[in-house]
Amino acid sequence: MPKSLLKDAEKLAGKLSKIRRQIHMNPETAYEEKETAKLVAETLRGLGLDVRTGVAKTGVVGLLKGGSRGKTVAMRADMDALPIKEQNDVPYRSKVEGKMHACGHDGNTTTVLGAAMLLSKMRGDIAGNVKFVFQPSEEAPPGGAAPMIRAGVLSNPKVDAIIGVHVDPSIATGKVGLREGPMMAAADNFDVAVIGEAAHGAKPNLGVDAIALSAQVISALQTIPSRRINPVHPVVVTLGRIQGGYRRNVIADRVELEGTARTLHAKDRTSVEKMIGTAVAHVTKSGGGTFEYSYERGYPILTCDGGITDVVRRASRELLGRGSVVEIDEPSMGGEDFAYFVNEIPGTMFRLGVMNKKKGFTYPWHHPKFNLDEDGLWMGAAVMAKAALTCLEEL
Repeated sequence: MPKSLLKDAEKLAGKLSKIRRQIHMNPETAYEEKETAKLVAETLRGLGLDVRTGVAKTGVVGLLKGGSRGKTVAMRADMDALPIKEQNDVPYRSKVEGKMHACGHDGNTTTVLGAAMLLSKMRGDIAGNVKFVFQPSEEAPPGGAAPMIRAGVLSNPKVDAIIGVHVDPSIATGKVGLREGPMMAAADNFDVAVIGEAAHGAKPNLGVDAIALSAQVISALQTIPSRRINPVHPVVVTLGRIQGGYRRNVIADRVELEGTARTLHAKDRTSVEKMIGTAVAHVTKSGGGTFEYSYERGYPILTCDGGITDVVRRASRELLGRGSVVEIDEPSMGGEDFAYFVNEIPGTMFRLGVMNKKKGFTYPWHHPKFNLDEDGLWMGAAVMAKAALTCLEEL
């Protein structure tokens, strides 16, 4: 079965390339994925699946019912593009000015559609169900995963395990990246306003310099990961935007800071949130100022289940060879809202290799020249299909 499945997947190469390019040429950002959703729904209906549209606004869910009763496994792909102007000179480049699939969600969507094509041909031999979840708005927090869960995508029938896929331009085509345990960080945002009192620049003693206080706040926040957290626990506190002041000879009375905090341990996440607020309060008070502080929790930690990850590992080795699995040694401090799914049920996300140096496909995610080797898509579809079948057998 593994070899025949791979051959069947390879026969889909042209069809999958066409689908991927259609999506790529017509990128839609968060909650705008109407045409992408229409294409997905039409493809699934053409395979004879039960299809729901408009799930969490623009999401699509397809259900393949097997020939006999059993468990249910889900596959997830995200559909949204990014507000980035494409710089690739290819026939299928983006037709929408200022938008492109710079993260490869067109590849993710196509891979899961390929898995649906493969499994639909053998539905009579499947004991159980396979649910295909196409999610909007992964790139724009608070994301589309949580709304889809609230809309009931993990029930009717109840989903017992879930597999997500994300193309990876750092992994060669024909290989799959896997990691058990924490794979991606909790990604939170915070805003700080340092409030002082205005005065003439020549008489700083008559005011409270919000810019000077902000400099101390920035320094204090950088001591949180370096001095206040267990040094073997990865933590990032980044301030990406600062704005304040009126003109060169006026003491600023307000400076606004925007930042992000990334953690890989639940306790650290709670600690960092409190520590930022405490540091800001102490620094501003010591300088005679006040502050405003808000902290918004974003995507949680993405933790991959060991058992489901091993299912994908075995599927990849059976189909693509023993050397096809790349064990990811270190987690990423990036965020991914697939984490909401694995917080509800056992699941894993695998990285699908789409790097091809000979073809020039080497640019990273979110780069205006990002592109992918489409040969990876039919291979990924085969791996997903095989992993789903194994899950249904072993759950």
